[in-house]
Amino acid sequence: MSSGSRIDPEPFVATLANGVRVAVLELPHLDSACVSVFVRTGSCHEGRAASGISHVVEHMAFKGTHTRSCQQINLDAERLGAEVNAHTDKDHTAYHMRGLARDAGAFVRMLADIVRNGSFPEAELERERQVILQELAEDDDDAFSAAYRLFDRLCYGTHPLAQPVIGRRRDIERFTRDELLAYVERQYTGANLVVTAAGRVDRDAIIREVEAGFGSMPRGLENRVRPVSWRGGFAARRMAGVSQSHLVLGYPAPPTTDDAHHVAVLASALFGDGMSSPLMDEIRERRGLVYYAGCSTDLNELAGQFVIEASLAPTNVEALTDELPRLLRAQADAIAPLDLERARNQILVRRMHLKERPCRRMEEVALELFSLGRVRSEAERTERLDAVSAADLREAFARMLGATASVAIAGRVRAEAQACLKAIVHQPAGPDQRTGTR
Repeated sequence: MSSGSRIDPEPFVATLANGVRVAVLELPHLDSACVSVFVRTGSCHEGRAASGISHVVEHMAFKGTHTRSCQQINLDAERLGAEVNAHTDKDHTAYHMRGLARDAGAFVRMLADIVRNGSFPEAELERERQVILQELAEDDDDAFSAAYRLFDRLCYGTHPLAQPVIGRRRDIERFTRDELLAYVERQYTGANLVVTAAGRVDRDAIIREVEAGFGSMPRGLENRVRPVSWRGGFAARRMAGVSQSHLVLGYPAPPTTDDAHHVAVLASALFGDGMSSPLMDEIRERRGLVYYAGCSTDLNELAGQFVIEASLAPTNVEALTDELPRLLRAQADAIAPLDLERARNQILVRRMHLKERPCRRMEEVALELFSLGRVRSEAERTERLDAVSAADLREAFARMLGATASVAIAGRVRAEAQACLKAIVHQPAGPDQRTGTR
């Protein structure tokens, strides 16, 4: 039965004989469709000597197949008015096409050609290598990106989860066509593929197209990554020509496979989502210590990070360093009912917006299929969120404060600021936060 009659349809999931999963979200009120291919391979699946190879493969996938040139790939999509995109992350690579609903089947066929039949021409590789190196240079010049690279290394040390998605210059410069082809053959297998479609699409027709395009892939084994442990510490990078300080401070949070991750998500919304949050109201509105700040959770199936980020004048770093632990300890002491109500509703609205962005919703679906083997329903999400109590949040804040923090700063960095930031790393939670700490 079509899910089009449902007010809030859930995706339908089918699994092909070779392990490829197909997730279809029928939204008959739309005139568009988005089709994506998600591969369970990213920077955390790379060996240290292959840092950045997933990202290079993603770039090169559009540079030619056994039957189509780079120019033909572009023209085939654009004559349909379709948008084509791709991205690489720590835990996955994705390829997307979005356009008229009537062309959804064509999108599956074109993406199958791109993902499965890349020829990686030598001449295109040399040209694209230079593009990626320019992208790397731009990323390296960005102070916030620099702070986050330091932050990830502090959190996870030499584990692959700490590797930058874009990779390292020396590796990008040396990758050969044969290495890229071997990586695709090893990583791009049925057990590591999810094909999604959302919009005014026919579920059965999409499954037939996926079967035709991906059904002959070898099953392979699931791409797994060894467990990771949180480390913590302090690091700084002075950058010439940067007048501001860019700070990233974080604590361990549960992975998406742990139901406790709902507590971390609510905690970050409560602490720093919106101008009335404790973080923004105190350090931005009342004290003017920063011109930008935010709080979020970065979660995947391996681990999670509760992250506070800020851009500010170098002379304000010490004051911010004093204020942040105080604000966090205040949440471990007591959760204001109004703050809890605000945070719940902010997440509720965020989920509502996600329903209105089917491409983004299907990315969440694919990642859950990789990590959990199933898709959480909206009802389950709402139930889990509603079950989080003020006591749960207090315990979460206390547990974070009892852990070793990761603190990274880049840009203009004063020596006085470094001393204060180092003190945060091992700052004890205090006698009133003993409950729930480890």
